[in-house]
Amino acid sequence: MKVRFAVAPAAPWQEPERLGDFVAALERLRFDTVWLSDVPVGPLVDPLVALTYAAGRTDRLHLGANVVPLGRNPFRFARELAEIDRLSAGRLLLSFVPGIGSPLERETLGVARRDRGAYLETLLPMLRRWWAGETVEHHGDGIEVPPLALEHLPVQQPLEIWLGGRGPRALERVGRLADGWLGGLSTPAVAGEARAAIERAADAAGRVVDPEHFGVGVSYARSAPGPDAQAAVLARVAEGTALADVLPIGRDALRERIAEHVAQGMSKFVVRTVDPTADLDDELAWLADAVLPLQT
Repeated sequence: MKVRFAVAPAAPWQEPERLGDFVAALERLRFDTVWLSDVPVGPLVDPLVALTYAAGRTDRLHLGANVVPLGRNPFRFARELAEIDRLSAGRLLLSFVPGIGSPLERETLGVARRDRGAYLETLLPMLRRWWAGETVEHHGDGIEVPPLALEHLPVQQPLEIWLGGRGPRALERVGRLADGWLGGLSTPAVAGEARAAIERAADAAGRVVDPEHFGVGVSYARSAPGPDAQAAVLARVAEGTALADVLPIGRDALRERIAEHVAQGMSKFVVRTVDPTADLDDELAWLADAVLPLQT
């Protein structure tokens, strides 16, 4: 099993004066991937813009993001992703997520709560056809596209699409349509149950999801975090989950949590500190020492 580590930047590291240093440090330290998250109505950098910038600052580092495809023109979205893959010589990694679903976000993106999953199901086959060089026309499901084909195809053939989500419908969708699953913060047991559900759905659809294509996010702290950080972590997991089950504290606890996830079949990890004040160079050096010996 190929264990790989991506690093998601703390918010201050996404500022213009730090982002270049961040991706350069990840490449120098031999992390596998930089990972960004799409928050359409929020303070974080747009991941497609930032990954294009990162492509020009690195040579080896994979460029990954959770991307909210809703609210984007389908053809232009397919073209933008293909161009990032071309500019980076085939280093783009993608996980599509439906967003946080707040009323403001749904209004901004022009989708209702009930439409988000259906939109993903319509969009994914269209993207795959465009990236394979086909002409695509679509009318209906809220999407109107005249006959169009891409002039430039992605380097990766296929350019894979992973999905997130932990609900039953989301996991069934992964097994039926996606190339992999990147879950959010989860206990190892919950991640293992999600993998089993995805594999059942894939089998029912006559598909196989590569056993190497399962991953999770792992937040960590080097020392006991303050109450605000604890609350932020717990807000991202299921109600009733204990903090200790989702937030390893210290080097040994982080390594143990990774090992527990690997035992459940997870092999791709997006790690992030919960300390917004962490010094970039010191934090990445500490993290490299903690987890990169586990990268295979």
